[in-house]
This record gives sequence, structure tokens and C-alpha cells, in this order.
Amino acid sequence: MADETLKRLKVAILVTDGFEQIELVEPRKALDNAGAETHIVSPKSDTVRSWDFTDWGSEFPVDNVLDQANMQDFDALLLPGGVMNPDKLRMQPKCVEWVKGFFDAGKPVAVICHGPWTIIEAGVARGRRIASWPSLKTDLKNAGAEWVDQETVVDGNLVSSRSPDDIPAFNREMIALFSQQSGQARRVA
Repeated sequence: MADETLKRLKVAILVTDGFEQIELVEPRKALDNAGAETHIVSPKSDTVRSWDFTDWGSEFPVDNVLDQANMQDFDALLLPGGVMNPDKLRMQPKCVEWVKGFFDAGKPVAVICHGPWTIIEAGVARGRRIASWPSLKTDLKNAGAEWVDQETVVDGNLVSSRSPDDIPAFNREMIALFSQQSGQARRVA
């Protein structure tokens, strides 16, 4: 029998070209296995291309083009890292607006590696404890966050991790956090 921990939970995975492949694939697999419905949302149409550690990786179909997607249709947000992906996302006002919208609505957000750059740009890092790739330490401190060197950190509706090495713990904490939202979604449905 399939795990239904996250049954009826719709999760947006916001990416563009250059996201770290494992940081999308493994968390998405964990979410899908827990019963969530995951959607790749992107400012691009058709496909997005991953980065696989040292070279370009696989292409993935875009489920929802950002300009046509409604944040209200999703219960949670996953922000994979990689260097290129969040750097591109934070330069696009619609992406930043979307990330801010999840925080403003109190919806759960999971972010890993360089993903917090988009959170910083959305102006929602201040006062939070956030784990990330070590090179973001100063960026997070300058944004008013407390950078934490731990495999995962849960701060309210945000779960964060440092790197692909932390994915098992990240997945566990992400599912625990998202399950709180899933319970609310079931009560409403």
C-alpha cells in the first residue's frame, strides 16, 4: 500500500535551467512516495535542464509555466539549489513574488543548497535560522538571518539544508513539515 502521509498535497517545485539534479530528483521522489502531487513550475516552457554535479544533466518537462500558474493552487513549495538556478530565479520578479507569496500565506517551504538566494531576494530571510551551502553564510547574515551549519534546520514553515549530502535528513524533515499542511488540506477537503 502506498504511503498517504501527504495525500492531496500539491507541491510546486520552482526551477529554471541549472538546478542541481539530485536536489530535485530525490526530494521529488520522497514527496511522490509520500502521496504528494508534485509539479515543476518554471518561468520557462516545455523543459528545464539540470546540472549534474560537474556538467549538464537531464531535461525535465515543465508542468506549469510560471506566468500561467496560480500560487493558490499549491500547498507547499520546494526550492532546489545549484548555483545557476537560484541566481536566475532571484533576477526574475515573478519568481521572487511567487516565493514571497508562499511565505506570506504561511505555506511550508523547503530549500536546499544555494536555494536561499531566492528567499533572500523575496525579503523573507530576516529573523530566520537557515542552513545552506557555506558560501551563502554572509549573504544570509546580511539579509538578517542566522546561518546554521547543520544538515537540516526547521524554522516555522521553512525547512533548509546545506547540500546533496543532507538529502536523507532534508527529505525526512520536509515530509514532516509538509504533513502538517497536508492534514489541514484534508480537513478542508
